[in-house]
Amino acid sequence: MKTHKKLLTSQLRWLLALCIILAFIPSTYAQNIANYVEVKGTIAESDSKDDIAKATVTLMGTNLSTVSNNEGEFALKIPATDTKKQLKITALGFNEKIILLPENLKKPLKIKLDYSIISLDPANLVAYTDAKALVKKVLNKRKDNYLGDKTVMTAFYRETIKKRSKNASLAEAVVNIYKQPNANSKKDQIRLVKSRKDTDYSKLDTIALKLQGGPFSTLYVDVMKYPEYIFSPETMDAYTFRFGKVSEINGENVFVVRFKQRGEVLTPLYEGSLYIGASSLALVKATYALKLDNTNEVNEMFVRRKPSDVKIKPRNISYEVNYREKNGRWVYGYSKADLSFEVKRKRRLFKSIYTLSCEMAVTDWQLATSNTSWEGNGEIDEYIIMADQNLGFGDPEFWGTYNVIEPEKSIESAIKKIQRRLERSEDRASLGGK
Repeated sequence: MKTHKKLLTSQLRWLLALCIILAFIPSTYAQNIANYVEVKGTIAESDSKDDIAKATVTLMGTNLSTVSNNEGEFALKIPATDTKKQLKITALGFNEKIILLPENLKKPLKIKLDYSIISLDPANLVAYTDAKALVKKVLNKRKDNYLGDKTVMTAFYRETIKKRSKNASLAEAVVNIYKQPNANSKKDQIRLVKSRKDTDYSKLDTIALKLQGGPFSTLYVDVMKYPEYIFSPETMDAYTFRFGKVSEINGENVFVVRFKQRGEVLTPLYEGSLYIGASSLALVKATYALKLDNTNEVNEMFVRRKPSDVKIKPRNISYEVNYREKNGRWVYGYSKADLSFEVKRKRRLFKSIYTLSCEMAVTDWQLATSNTSWEGNGEIDEYIIMADQNLGFGDPEFWGTYNVIEPEKSIESAIKKIQRRLERSEDRASLGGK
């Protein structure tokens, strides 16, 4: 397995552009918000009433969309001229629902989704008995199943860094993504449209943990655009594949393929699930996590810099990506990365747990024109550290008509606490200077 190790290490070195830095602490907006209305609501299971997270809400006839947060809440800003249109709500394992927007949009919607009933065609089960062969076929059909044109996407990005339950950094941004077709070897480009952040590193004691990569940290989770980070021709044999229980999305049966690295492979790889449309053979969702047994190699992949007296142990590194379908073609829609690390300094009794989470949801997209190019036009690079950007949370109307992921109550509370902490620090500094 030495050959495998060499190949895998070189491919994973740049995996997802997620880098951790440990150190001692020493576009214009032109749209008129009055021409837009905001639709708010919650999405829950019809039987249990449990919240449904990461459900996609789309304004039909457009590419405007958002996703529900972990509490099932969503907010979607739509043009005032489109209030007679319908909303489409989809979630893995549930029946699709289409509703007409009510006249009174000030009242939050309460949307219930029913579990889907699976009725898989037995012919499909016979056709695909080899899970590994099915995954290879999915990768080979990328050009047929996914949008083959260059697109310009508008997306919302959020990043949080915390020590245990204490939030130390919150960064948000609206970005434009210049998305290359999956069959194109060129990497996607990103530029910031609007962004803001709050940071209070005092909550991290004497260690500042930062995430390098910003929106690229989620963009590179796109398995269909960047399969080489997980499933290259050289690495396929390092995994075992098996079928899981069949699911359903958007009225289509979905194969579930479980995969994990072979026991004899020592280089850190992944285990997770791939959700594959039974008729289209398109990947509609993927969830996976890095195997953490080889701590030293995991740290080499993710930790770019740290003090010499600090030891780091990874606890969780996991990812999720979802795709959306339009007119028979699938496009990248949402992705998330969650990382957790245990940090121990010499001559200190207790360990600290640090977590980093980042997610990005595409809220609108359109085909790129033939002369669209961002070369030298304000694009960010994959080394960006959002927490170091000099931006604040002051304006409650900051986002204007841009669609964002509805903040969870815990995030809203954390923003307020950090703001109060920073305001008190500024007040003390001001008084000290008089």
